[in-house]
Amino acid sequence: MVVLCLLLLVALTGCGGGTDTASLRADVQRVLDRRAAALLGRDAAAYAATGTRTGFDRVAEVPLADWTYRVTGLERTGSTATADVDLRYRLAGYDAGALRARRTVRLTRADGAWRVTADRPAPKAPRQPWDQGTVQAVRGAHSLVLGIGRADAALRAYAGLADRAVPAVSAAWDGDWPRRVVVIVPGSLAAMAELLGSPASSYQGIAAVTTGESGAGAPADRIVVNPEAYGLLGTVGKQVVLTHETTHVATRAHTGAATPLWLSEGYADWVGYRGTGRAPARIAPELARAVAEGRVPDALPADDDFGFTGDATELARAYEGGWAACRLIAEEWGEDRLDAFYRAVGAHGRRDGAVADAMRRVLGTTPEDFTLRWQARLRTELS
Repeated sequence: MVVLCLLLLVALTGCGGGTDTASLRADVQRVLDRRAAALLGRDAAAYAATGTRTGFDRVAEVPLADWTYRVTGLERTGSTATADVDLRYRLAGYDAGALRARRTVRLTRADGAWRVTADRPAPKAPRQPWDQGTVQAVRGAHSLVLGIGRADAALRAYAGLADRAVPAVSAAWDGDWPRRVVVIVPGSLAAMAELLGSPASSYQGIAAVTTGESGAGAPADRIVVNPEAYGLLGTVGKQVVLTHETTHVATRAHTGAATPLWLSEGYADWVGYRGTGRAPARIAPELARAVAEGRVPDALPADDDFGFTGDATELARAYEGGWAACRLIAEEWGEDRLDAFYRAVGAHGRRDGAVADAMRRVLGTTPEDFTLRWQARLRTELS
């Protein structure tokens, strides 16, 4: 009889606890829904009624189309609660879909209501621009530049470079793409790394990177600048970098697991330098030095050669080798064939055989023959 009573007590307690948890979750979700609606509606009073006002002014200049929260986990200790939350947001006029950010939201209950006391990135999740301060927004003809702690004139300069990059990419890449880019300019290399969720050492000397999902249907891309490395570049170098990164945005839908980095990075560099009039030896100085010393590469660059944390000279040679390979295709087979080859490789179901199959069908050659032609071109132009 005692055992039966205990079992009944456990069952009743479990049911009661489940109901309380569901009720708490619903309460917290409602608070976050009101908070999101107030943020989108720019209603400061309604936002403040849901808790801390931190964040409201930081995104005032950001053109938001959507901003929603979804509670995925919840823990309560007395009058405080911690919620695991998925934030999904979309930039008006730029994002095809919503981006997801994992957040940790802390709340306190007072006077019968829950209010937000903190909204931070979840453990190990990348920071968002507004986590670093007030976001400044500059709109260009084809670009949106979001900066944190940057001078307005500097952000306008980025917008000008991005606005030149978009038509330059469209002139080379004949695919359908949005023809607009979002550029994020943080305050430092360390801040860039926080936005990408990686150590700063991973991007030392890297002027910019593009984030986004590969393949068709990617919701959004972001070009994230390393202001320290980017600031060391000359005018042409700055333009090449932004054109390179914009190329990644344009080709994203046709870049997949089958695409080797020598092709995706080489193509982006080829578009970046296209029309600059620079001699091959100036575009590929590290590769030219190796060729002049009799060290012609045995093969096209492997994916491992593109690691940011490796030797800087080897990384430079990898990019230069990919650029030289794409330039070879553009000049011997034509720019249209280069675009078709890129698509054919990306459309392949798997990495194995993707390049060989695309070379056979689009270029009428083999990887072995292509490598020999590439090596011969290196000796001719870079010796």
